[in-house]
Amino acid sequence: MNYKDTTALITGASVGLGEEFARQLAQRGADLVLVARSEEKLERLANELRDHAGVEVTVIPADLSSSDAVKHLVSEVKNRGLKINLLVNNAGFGVFENFLETPLAKQMNQVDVNVSAVVALTHAFVSDMIASHRGGLINIASTAGFQPLAGAAVYAASKAFVLFFSEALSLEL
Repeated sequence: MNYKDTTALITGASVGLGEEFARQLAQRGADLVLVARSEEKLERLANELRDHAGVEVTVIPADLSSSDAVKHLVSEVKNRGLKINLLVNNAGFGVFENFLETPLAKQMNQVDVNVSAVVALTHAFVSDMIASHRGGLINIASTAGFQPLAGAAVYAASKAFVLFFSEALSLEL
């Protein structure tokens, strides 16, 4: 599929699946907005993709565990006049420790990245896609979302949220 004349925003783009989404979409002609905490890794990937795929790549570093950073990301995209045609909510992390033995702040950061940022970014960008009758949304969940996991209670619950949120949006849209 050709993604020329589209812009994809990818969270968690500095490593793993996010990096691979960026590479694959760039090869198909998509311009990119790369988001992750590590600006250095994002810039390195952006330069590589600009050189090899000839696409426009915008880097916006953000820690999606912060609601202020999520708001800043949305503002930055809109202030730069970027129209997002594909949103890839890939950023996420897991805490694999017993719930009561883990500091609450660590568990809440996991909820903020895996749930709150997904909801906020989807809300911010999907409306424009609907208005233009063009766009796509990819939310990365996990097989952990299909079952409770002792030692990863919040992670599994957050991925179940992503799964059911995505399925509900599919029905609504």
